[in-house]
Amino acid sequence: MTAAPAALATDDPLADDWRAGGFALYVHWPFCAAKCPYCDFNSHVTAGIDQPRWLAAYRAEIARLGRETPGRVLNSIFFGGGTPSLMAPETVAGVIESARAAWPFANDIEITLEANPTSVETGRFRAYADAGVNRVSMGIQALNDGDLRRLGRMHSVAEARAAFDIARDCFTRVSFDLIYARQDQDRAHWRRELAEALSMAVDHLSAYQLTIEPGTAFGARHAKGGLKGLPDDDLSADMYLDTQEICAAAGMPAYEISNHARPGSESRHNLVYWRQGDWAAVGPGAHGRLTLPGTRWATEAHRAPGAWLDAVQAQGSGDSLRDRLTLSDRGLEYLLMSMRLAEGMQVSRYHAHGGRLPQRQLADLIGLGLVTHRGERLAATAAGRPVLNAILRELAE
Repeated sequence: MTAAPAALATDDPLADDWRAGGFALYVHWPFCAAKCPYCDFNSHVTAGIDQPRWLAAYRAEIARLGRETPGRVLNSIFFGGGTPSLMAPETVAGVIESARAAWPFANDIEITLEANPTSVETGRFRAYADAGVNRVSMGIQALNDGDLRRLGRMHSVAEARAAFDIARDCFTRVSFDLIYARQDQDRAHWRRELAEALSMAVDHLSAYQLTIEPGTAFGARHAKGGLKGLPDDDLSADMYLDTQEICAAAGMPAYEISNHARPGSESRHNLVYWRQGDWAAVGPGAHGRLTLPGTRWATEAHRAPGAWLDAVQAQGSGDSLRDRLTLSDRGLEYLLMSMRLAEGMQVSRYHAHGGRLPQRQLADLIGLGLVTHRGERLAATAAGRPVLNAILRELAE
């Protein structure tokens, strides 16, 4: 672990580079009512939660990070997890209040809270809105009750639809997630389900392919020969292409590999990540990026909830890691993150990070119709986005 200096004079030409992406706060709530079998996030199921103690720890961490980044304008706050809709509204309000004390807010600050559409959590929506939340991201995942049960979800389709209607009444902006390439799902089923989702007047949709991760319940089941009926790679690719076509036709084109939005409804918080802004991160296992005098740092918090709380209280910081990023680290991160976006990367900014585009590979990719290079912008085409990982391997040469 490398400790950050308290203050350093800097001649870093990239000292203000983060401004191109903005500044955000990520708050990780590590608790869930149940662990979904596909989930590999840092989430835990527990019987009791001392919410005042958690709020005190969040307040302390936000104040510490505010002292390190004074005067920055905060563009977004994102409550992720875990299941943040299990937080007491008073906890959410206290976090937002602490953030306002640490940084001036942008006039159009986006404050997002991830939520599950169960009746218990939906009942808190108005209180979250009163606390300052103006955007909710709902984990609906499927519009089929059988598949919801297979995915370990604790809500029905009817509850999801009711929750969406309540969210629309409470929040300025509403997003929800769907998972495709599920067991026994074919293209016709997915196309119907996607059309149904878009009919709900959603303004932002995240559509993720089901991936089987090691260390999850699905991972263990798959290793034993279970999880029959998963689509093969070709069918999964067709579902991805169907998603692009249907969402674009509905006025919600992809602005990132898995994210679709009506113009103006893109997730401002996630754009901070993809455009390589800075974000302060608090909570167990939370990862951040901070440009401080002299350099840019990758931060990581203790993963175990108890260890994080104890570290905040005993040591004055929940961080388990603060690592100095080299210029080449920063360039590679910018390449990997910015090329996920439909807008692509700013080439001169990549060059400022020490990155160089390999001309032979670039010419080949352009010739194949997989990328475009127009002036300052390099971007994957619609044909290139499904094979983005292969494109990135070529460009990283």
